[in-house]
Amino acid sequence: MEKELMEELFICGGCNAKIGPGVLGELLSQLPKQEHPDFLVGFDSSDDAAVFRINDDMAMIQTLDFFPTMVADATLFGEIAATNALSDVFAMGGEVLTAMNIVCWPETKSTAILAKILAGGARKVQEAGGVLVGGHSIHDPQPKYGLSVLGKVHPDRIYRNDTCEEGDVLLLTKPLGTGIITTAYSAGEMEQDSFDFAAKSMTTLNRYAAEILRGYEVHSCTDVTGFGLLGHLSEMLSDKFSATLYADSIPCLPGAYEGAKEFLTTAGGQRNRNHLAQDVAFRMDDYALEEILFDPQTSGGLLVSVSADAATSLLAKVAALGLPCGIIGEVTAKDDIKIAVEL
Repeated sequence: MEKELMEELFICGGCNAKIGPGVLGELLSQLPKQEHPDFLVGFDSSDDAAVFRINDDMAMIQTLDFFPTMVADATLFGEIAATNALSDVFAMGGEVLTAMNIVCWPETKSTAILAKILAGGARKVQEAGGVLVGGHSIHDPQPKYGLSVLGKVHPDRIYRNDTCEEGDVLLLTKPLGTGIITTAYSAGEMEQDSFDFAAKSMTTLNRYAAEILRGYEVHSCTDVTGFGLLGHLSEMLSDKFSATLYADSIPCLPGAYEGAKEFLTTAGGQRNRNHLAQDVAFRMDDYALEEILFDPQTSGGLLVSVSADAATSLLAKVAALGLPCGIIGEVTAKDDIKIAVEL
């Protein structure tokens, strides 16, 4: 009976459920811009979280993230959703302080399943160094879960998502392909080992990579989630720079490339492709890799822009964490094409 109840959760959710970047950008552009001397980072730059200065030595990071279920195991879903929400604080260079649960739950479903989701989330909050302090729940036909997270950072050490510099090296701390793998697995078209590896990646906190980054001068940083690698890289470049990606250096989850070759792709990936079509040039013939680069990532890694001198040392330390990672490209002078992917 419990297995049947768990399988009821298994739908296509995660960051694949995110509103596409084009639609979201249009919505946000209609909101009035807010100015305050202590409001350091807001939604105008599409950054990972908001930052508000408290004093000369401390600023508060505020973020929230939640989504529908995308795995059948309730505890695993709680862990993934929490890891994903906590990531925004680490992407800003901060430390997690507190978290609050966000819950949407059908009246017809067993609360025993919800208890497992909450337990998985609580475990990740604790691992992140934070304290779970409460939350809010409503009844909803579709289960959803996530966190509102509060963190802290020194005002002079905030990682922005749009402050890269020409000549920087781009480093990715986790492999790509979670959207393809979880969607294919739900359809019975992906091996268990590939799903298990993806689950390991999605439940690995970006805290550990962020702690390594503190030993380096980071020019820009963001986490890769629903807009895919190309979408978040486009935000990092803003309208100031272009970038070249090295196709043979992109770290991918086992099974993701094979799944993409079989057209086991996602609606979110297509939304990302449509939005970025004019900004990306693929200078090789590899449809599967294209899909991976557009693929919405749930609890993806950090995309980091650092000087070339620091990149090799940084990569070695991140690689020691145990997940595929890589130096995937470089920031270049602004060109007609914003992002070029080549061999």
